[in-house]
Amino acid sequence: MGYLIKVSPQDIVTSRFAISPLMVTKQALWLLSGKWEAGVWHSWTRQAREPYGRLLAERPGLGPMVSLFRERYYNADFPAPPPGGMGTSFETELAAVRATPTDQAHREIARNLEGMPRPTEAVREVLFSPGVVELFADALEAVWTRIVSPVWPRVHAILERDVVQRAGRLATYGWAAALDDLSPRVRWHPEGVIEVSPGGQEVSLQGRGLLFVPSPFVSGVGSYLEHAWPYAISYPARGTGVTHETPDGLATLIGRTRARVLLELAVPATTSQLVRLLGLSLGTVGGHLAALRGAGLVTGNRTGRGVLYHRTSLGDSLVSPSAPRS
Repeated sequence: MGYLIKVSPQDIVTSRFAISPLMVTKQALWLLSGKWEAGVWHSWTRQAREPYGRLLAERPGLGPMVSLFRERYYNADFPAPPPGGMGTSFETELAAVRATPTDQAHREIARNLEGMPRPTEAVREVLFSPGVVELFADALEAVWTRIVSPVWPRVHAILERDVVQRAGRLATYGWAAALDDLSPRVRWHPEGVIEVSPGGQEVSLQGRGLLFVPSPFVSGVGSYLEHAWPYAISYPARGTGVTHETPDGLATLIGRTRARVLLELAVPATTSQLVRLLGLSLGTVGGHLAALRGAGLVTGNRTGRGVLYHRTSLGDSLVSPSAPRS
């Protein structure tokens, strides 16, 4: 479904970014179930399918929950409500899921099933059972614990890095800069409208702002624009597709670890973000950044209390020799 979202200057002040471990967990299930292409997460998805298969057998709510997934149509909201902010924990989000009234869950599931093939009686029995909320919550908790949490430090660093950049753009330059390259489906119109194509239903933020939620897994945008929810958009985070394969020639020239740092800076990052992205110590990352900076391959700009590092044109040309030089 498309939207035309009307915004005002006040909406810039009240709009914010958030990171949701629960939404990432649910989106991981789209990959593991084959509903989405794995893309750059192909290797991780292949390794995770074995524990996912075991959880399907162990958690009776998992299969029925996944059976509800469908593209470009309504999906039940209660298994992954929009988060409250940047520091919301998985446990806090899961508690909100468990607090869902059973009749609300049944209404959302019934709406979700509209237009879908009728599920088996065994699946329907779970979907409309008195304990469906707990069954879904238990399944999500198991997927988080066994599959998603081991990779969360890197995933969180990817999402945090994206948020730092986009929030700065929104505050400094406005909506056009913040929405630039968010998704081909999202466009800013100078008259004060965000179009989520194909544009259709009109929504006015009325000063309440918009919640932006980055994801490492989605390739498009997801909209949470029901009146019962905070208005939110989920979008693909920049830097998710940064290659993990270090070219041998580059590794020989500057060392494999420094080459990994340089590759990761395809998207600017702070030292602490690089520590989580690469799984290295603060001292190790700092030393490599100093060496790369001394060689003119990276540079840093202070942002608040930290320094945001990015590649120079020389660094870009070293990573991609065929790229045009400025």
